[in-house]
Amino acid sequence: MQDLKITVIQSDLHWEDIGANLAMFEEKIWQINEPTDVIVLPEMFTTGFTMAASKLAERMNMRTFKWMKQMADQTGALILGSFIALIHDRYYNRLLWMEPGGNFKTYDKRHLFRMADEHLDYSAGESLLIGHWKGWRICPLVCYDLRFPVWSRNKWNATLKRPTYDLAIYIANWPKVRIHAWDTLLKARAIENLSYVVGVNRVGIDGKGIEYNGLSSIINPKGEPVFTVEGMEAIKTVAISGNSLLSYRDKFPAFLDADDFTVEVEPISEENF
Repeated sequence: MQDLKITVIQSDLHWEDIGANLAMFEEKIWQINEPTDVIVLPEMFTTGFTMAASKLAERMNMRTFKWMKQMADQTGALILGSFIALIHDRYYNRLLWMEPGGNFKTYDKRHLFRMADEHLDYSAGESLLIGHWKGWRICPLVCYDLRFPVWSRNKWNATLKRPTYDLAIYIANWPKVRIHAWDTLLKARAIENLSYVVGVNRVGIDGKGIEYNGLSSIINPKGEPVFTVEGMEAIKTVAISGNSLLSYRDKFPAFLDADDFTVEVEPISEENF
């Protein structure tokens, strides 16, 4: 595995203004002053964490989709971020995995934040995404997913003779009032899954008066921060080491003693829509 360069963009967001956010992030992407492999944007980076899905949702292959494709093509990097997607008359908090050349994947947020009534406006995702990029297996997740370790449990893959993924990426709008949980759980996910973990959060105050202080971080498999930034906008590129990851797993293969289990997901019934 080669080293992987990851660019974290921690930013304030324009409330419910897709055009303003796309223009802002385009400027920030052009401020990246070195080659990078992965660019990570926050959750709902085009709108902020809003429940106004019917007003702001986009269909696939429209404005945000095309913008991410353009940015991936121009930078040569994989770009990750979520937006409000309208799919067959349902709304999803959809993470888009966009590669240069237009190859893309999607992950719909599985755990919807009921304390903000997200579960009333959006539909939950039904499957985990493991994508392959530059020799790394990457599992992207969204915000509240961080609190549910079973969903992202990194299991030993007997066929590949390696764990299912090497890097978990959490994008979020995680408020300052609960930032200790964010910080603690990012480290826990890295330790228990013997993987790197990247968490990208926003800063600023949203349209509902909720304050965010970022604390975006890159955590190594031992749970130690490689990089962290709090309370300000930031653009930072950090290389994570494939050799260090493999060496640590060889010396400490705790995944070989993990309990075996499966996660059953009940499909969404068409009768409910």
